[in-house]
Amino acid sequence: MDELLRRYEAGGGELAAANAEGLAVPPSLATAVVTCMDSRIDVFALFGAKLGEVHVLRNAGGVVTDDVVRSLAISQRKLMTRDVLLMQHTGCGLATFTDDEFTEELAEATGMRPQWRTHAFRDPVTSVRRDLAHLRHDPFLHPETKVRGFVLDINRFTLQEVLPAEDR
Repeated sequence: MDELLRRYEAGGGELAAANAEGLAVPPSLATAVVTCMDSRIDVFALFGAKLGEVHVLRNAGGVVTDDVVRSLAISQRKLMTRDVLLMQHTGCGLATFTDDEFTEELAEATGMRPQWRTHAFRDPVTSVRRDLAHLRHDPFLHPETKVRGFVLDINRFTLQEVLPAEDR
């Protein structure tokens, strides 16, 4: 954290302000990207996007949670996005444990079980397919929402599209 704050003080804030100058709040490509927090994934570089073009929502695994739906609903209903690109990846840490294992680990360490789930998965294709179904049927998203899902090969940085079960 100290290094990040040092970089901010060395001009990061001024650079960020200059990069954002003149940009409208609604993303110009009307798209939200949901992906993993993995620090190797540079969403802007991967898609050739520029600041101000997309909303990027990140969490462990890039999974659809209540908070992702909350953020997407706000993005759509207040900031006019319509497309959702869901992208999980190979080699994800969420594939290395189960919800139950992590819950027990936390319970042993803290004496309490968390009220939330990790949404751990074994296969990113299956996870993307399930999350696509969730987003395509969520009542809070805009009725004109277009959702597509992908798995990023984290070694080659190639995308594999995942079709929803009903489209296969």
